Amino acid sequence: MEKIHITQKTLLHYDIKVLIILLGAVRGSKKYFHFLLENGYPELAAWSNVMRGDEDALHWLFDNGYNALGMMTLAIDSKQKAMRWILETKDDFLINFTAACRKEEDGIRWLKENDLEIFLLMAEEEQKIIDIQTKDQMFWYKWK
Repeated sequence: MEKIHITQKTLLHYDIKVLIILLGAVRGSKKYFHFLLENGYPELAAWSNVMRGDEDALHWLFDNGYNALGMMTLAIDSKQKAMRWILETKDDFLINFTAACRKEEDGIRWLKENDLEIFLLMAEEEQKIIDIQTKDQMFWYKWK
């Protein structure tokens, strides 16, 4: 299996200050979303919306050349082709971050061992979002 070369930034390549703002946007802050959008990070603004279930933002990522961010999101959602693509990149960060977002212990452990706390927080936030989306898809009488 040949390594896929990623020609764009992954989340690991952004400044920590930008990542903190991104976390706020993922958590739903419109203020942080607009900061990203207005300060040269439209891909991160779109990605924060994708993490919250915005399909149009996902299409925007792919249409504007941010395939790694789009594929990462699909892998978080356990789409098999995207998960294979992530594995073929052989990029430890992409593999483990997406795994951590899916609550996989190996991914969580890798982020902890590499002192990537901001990404642990993002993974935890994504886990909460997925839990809420799953709950919203169920009938009210199944809620616990």
